[in-house]
This record gives sequence, structure tokens and C-alpha cells, in this order.
Amino acid sequence: MATRYLYLARHGAADALGELTDAGYQQADLLGRRLAPLPIAAVWHSMLPRAAASAREVAKHLPEVPVAAAAELIDHIPDVPDADEMPRAWAGFFDGFDEAEAAAGKRTAEAMVARFTKAPERSESDSHEVLVTHAYPIAWLVRHALDAPPTRWLGLDSANTGLTVIEYRAGLSPTLVMFNDQSHLPGDLRWTGFRATVRP
Repeated sequence: MATRYLYLARHGAADALGELTDAGYQQADLLGRRLAPLPIAAVWHSMLPRAAASAREVAKHLPEVPVAAAAELIDHIPDVPDADEMPRAWAGFFDGFDEAEAAAGKRTAEAMVARFTKAPERSESDSHEVLVTHAYPIAWLVRHALDAPPTRWLGLDSANTGLTVIEYRAGLSPTLVMFNDQSHLPGDLRWTGFRATVRP
């Protein structure tokens, strides 16, 4: 049975202007080394500089693999809960979001799901694609794979270049193989993108 493999990664660590830091380049390089043995067919990335630069760094280890921007992978809020669905702890996060912004984010999320989560036909070959994007789109794709309630994307965070893998097969529910795996990173490059605290 043909399988579509999606390798989702948040961009490398970036500065306040959204440009990769030295640590971010190292993280992306190590992610590329990890993915190098796989039969990757394409590397897609958000149009934002931190994701585009990360994708180019990853692709250095994937000779002749095409690298392209995908508008659906832009950093966006995929879903704004209604007032009666809003987790109390997150209410302040959505202050200032108007209906137009919420609708635009929802359309982007729907387009991302439509483009990247379709299982291959049984007669097709396996496909392996890398998506270099941002924490919120990854959270939404994980929520979608698990068929969880829309609000469940909240609190699903990813470290810089943390690797998430989802498999899609025709007629079956998606399989979440791993989430936010950082084993390709040495200890001093792990957990960036999260608030500073003790981590295992």
C-alpha cells in the first residue's frame, strides 16, 4: 500500500528580525544530515526568511531535491475558538483577532490540509516530503492527523528543527509516527523556541 510520508520541521532558531541565528543554521544542518538517507522527493517551506533559509540548509544534504515555497505553510493562526470553546488559559492570546483575520487563518489551514494530507492512490508509489514551517501549522497538522477537536492545536508546540512525522495511507487514519523529536541535536541546541526552563 502506497504511503505519503510527511516530515514536518519548525525552522531553526531565529533572531528578533526573523533571520536564522548561528544556532539556527547548525540546527538546520543537523536536520538535513538526519534526513539525508531518506528518499526525499521535495522540500517545501514557508515564504518567511527563517523557514526558507532553514530549508536551503536542509537541502544541502539532499542533492537534486527540489526546494520551493508553499504559501499554505506561512506562519498563521489556524483556528480561533468561539467564546464557548475557548480554553480560559488561552483567552488573552486571541485578544485583537478580528473576524477577517480568523477567517483568513482558517482558509490557510484548510488549504494546507488539502494540499499536504491527501493519501496516495493504491497504484501510486510512496512519497517522502519535507515541510519546513512554523509551530502553529505543525500543531494544526498533528491535530488533524489525530482527528482531535479544533482547539487541541493549542499547546502543541515544536522546538526549532524538532522533527514530526506523519504517514498517510488510502482508507486508513493517518499515523503520527513521532512528534517534536530532537535526537539529531546536541543538548545545547535542543529546546530553543520554548521558554527557558529545565528540560529532560
